[in-house]
Amino acid sequence: MAKRPAPSKENDALPQALVVASRGRQCLIETPAGQRIACQMRGRKMDATVGDAVRWRAVADGGVIERVEPRRSLLYRQDEVRARRFAANISQVLIVLAAEPAPSLEQTARALIACEAAHIPALIALNKADLAAPFAHALARLAPYRAAGYAVLPLCAVGEHAADTAPKAALLPLLRGHTTLLLGPSGAGKSTLINRLIPGAAAQTGAISQALQSGRHTTTATTLYWLDAEKASALIDSPGFQQFGLRHIEAAQLAACMPDIAARTGGCRFYNCTHRTEPGCCVTAAVQGGALDEHRWKLYSQFYDECL
Repeated sequence: MAKRPAPSKENDALPQALVVASRGRQCLIETPAGQRIACQMRGRKMDATVGDAVRWRAVADGGVIERVEPRRSLLYRQDEVRARRFAANISQVLIVLAAEPAPSLEQTARALIACEAAHIPALIALNKADLAAPFAHALARLAPYRAAGYAVLPLCAVGEHAADTAPKAALLPLLRGHTTLLLGPSGAGKSTLINRLIPGAAAQTGAISQALQSGRHTTTATTLYWLDAEKASALIDSPGFQQFGLRHIEAAQLAACMPDIAARTGGCRFYNCTHRTEPGCCVTAAVQGGALDEHRWKLYSQFYDECL
């Protein structure tokens, strides 16, 4: 994603607000007083997204976003054609997977790599713990990710066993003080989880949908929900995805974005080792010796070609 120009001082006197929902070029902003206003972006080059602090101007039918303030962080994906933003100014990512349907380890790896590249901490929640056999199978498949240092949290967002691993008890201590992006495929239970964590979220969703004039549920929108009255903690719900391009990452940087591979790159024979076919490579030696998961290395090799 191209670097945005430094903000000019032209709009310094305009009021500031927070983007709390977006769909296409439509945004919903929240003022410091708590008022929510539907806005359009000024010009085609404007790239405001949920989590952005913006300067805006009131107009007859709502508002116009005139400037996006500098960001602390931005998570996005990029394919051959375009980049797609998830959210800005987030402090962590919670990847929500489900025991059923079985999670895609490739898409999970892609999301984690994007988080590492953006220097945003990530953790994984595995939902539907009440489905004993599928859950055990999915948890076993995620073992290499636990070995790489990612926390995998068991959850049961719905059903009679929900109290056994109640989302509030398991997650709230990890969410307090953070702006957390929920990421994951459709059907993993992100919306259900939000409704469990935030009473009234469903009503908010309907109001946001109307404000954005989407005429449908805002799973097609990215939406911020406050976790507390003080507005110190927030969850950002994003639409499910089937593809996650990594074209914004250079091939030479890829190993550093996979912690289990990065930990084994220091002793390679060649300083510019790609960790695929070179002799004297510590990464391939770890794979051959069983110290590094072979599937993770194969994903690395696949992504390396993609990032060239």
